[in-house]
Amino acid sequence: MATVTEAPPTPAPVAPEKKPPRKRGRWTPYLLLLPGLLWLVVFFALPVIYQASTSVQTGSLEEGYKVTWHFATYWDALSQYWPQFVRSVLYAASATVLCLLLGYPLAYLIAFRAGRWRNLIMILVIAPFFTSFLIRTLAWKTILADGGPVVGALDALHVLDVTAFLGWTAGDRVLATPLAVVCGLTYNFLPFMILPLYTSLERIDPRLHEAAGDLYAKPSTTFRKVTFPLSMPGVVSGTLLTFIPASGDYINSDLLGSTDTRMVGNVIQSQFLRILDYPTAAALSFILMAAILAVVTVYIRKSGTEDLV
Repeated sequence: MATVTEAPPTPAPVAPEKKPPRKRGRWTPYLLLLPGLLWLVVFFALPVIYQASTSVQTGSLEEGYKVTWHFATYWDALSQYWPQFVRSVLYAASATVLCLLLGYPLAYLIAFRAGRWRNLIMILVIAPFFTSFLIRTLAWKTILADGGPVVGALDALHVLDVTAFLGWTAGDRVLATPLAVVCGLTYNFLPFMILPLYTSLERIDPRLHEAAGDLYAKPSTTFRKVTFPLSMPGVVSGTLLTFIPASGDYINSDLLGSTDTRMVGNVIQSQFLRILDYPTAAALSFILMAAILAVVTVYIRKSGTEDLV
């Protein structure tokens, strides 16, 4: 009898082992970041370091300045110019609150009610950026001129009586008063409040408002429970973008105010360019920067959101 032997099964072809791909372009992100990092180092870090060394120097412009680690300059500057610091915080906070009260309804209108007029309103919001900051501030000297229509209307409505009682105006005069400075700050920094608010409100899903209506929520309840909490990133961003530059501003106080409304920015500008006391000016700058950093840190933590627009 013949024995039939089955042939062994043919083994499946083995795929050739692939070599791990080379990590090409792993340095590309760092190379893309390099120009920005160099810009920050040259135009931010180095000037800050130079100003830090200037703040602890002693000497004069004729004899020259030397680093003597004279930290008493900080205490002397703060003890002498603390009213300007308080005034700067007060003016900046007042302008920030006014920008929020004026900017939130407009941002809400653009986001939910503007319709086909949205682009036009947005252009009107950013239109002040088309002109110089100085020109915009000088325009307020004409708007708030003595005997002008604005001052006349405020006087007729007895608004100036209230502001005079609060110490923000002097009789029937608005120029060279705290009210004029706050008005200038509010106008110049209002777009910085509206744009983040609009961006945050525009991201809200309209179905959330519909859901609130289906649950028989009143419009005020919907705003308080849905709209405003979801717009908090825009509120935080807008208030920071308004308060930080406003607290260090000096143009509005210089053009619309008087010697009684000088802010810390006016003192720093005077120390740098007129009195030529560079250590005091540098110390004031660092005190202002530290104060703003402390206020911003506390504000972000208390606001309950770090998701900034």
